[in-house]
Amino acid sequence: MKKAGIGSHTRPNRGEHVIYLTPPEVLYSLGKFDLDPCAAPSPRPWPTASTHIELPDDGLLLPWHGRVWLNPPYDESLGRWLERMAEHGCGIALIFARTETTEWQRLVWPAAKGVLFPSGRFYFRLPDGSQMPGNAGGPSALVAYSADDAHVLKHSSIAGAFVKVERCRVPKTVLNNAGVSVENKGLDFGV
Repeated sequence: MKKAGIGSHTRPNRGEHVIYLTPPEVLYSLGKFDLDPCAAPSPRPWPTASTHIELPDDGLLLPWHGRVWLNPPYDESLGRWLERMAEHGCGIALIFARTETTEWQRLVWPAAKGVLFPSGRFYFRLPDGSQMPGNAGGPSALVAYSADDAHVLKHSSIAGAFVKVERCRVPKTVLNNAGVSVENKGLDFGV
């Protein structure tokens, strides 16, 4: 029997929270963060930032400060988390490397300063710190939302390919996942 990873076709029951922690070696190679707005609940086996916002508090509504670590829920709220990160403009997000999605086209490429595509797939951790039996189920990307964070990604010990992201103008219309032209309601970070 094949084990399902995060992002596989199996999903938890609605309302069930599944917690996948960032591997500590990934965090340690990226330096210190000031805030994790969607942190795993306490007790957590290692800190992800100096300040953690966890349920029942809503990190999307509370103020953000400093350098942010964002390993958002991999569900329908992803776009809201990435939009907030793009607006904040300082920190690193860990997301799936699904570059064709609306979230990437609207909230990563126009706002990011750099992206690290790690070699291989991460093995996330369970709330007790133990490693998941299977890998993430898809390729990951670390997205830098400031020039300093892009520098950190480029020079980190994480094996992979770093891509510097140049500013671009977001067109008024974009192709959706079905290839149909739709109005772009994203952020315009163009010059």
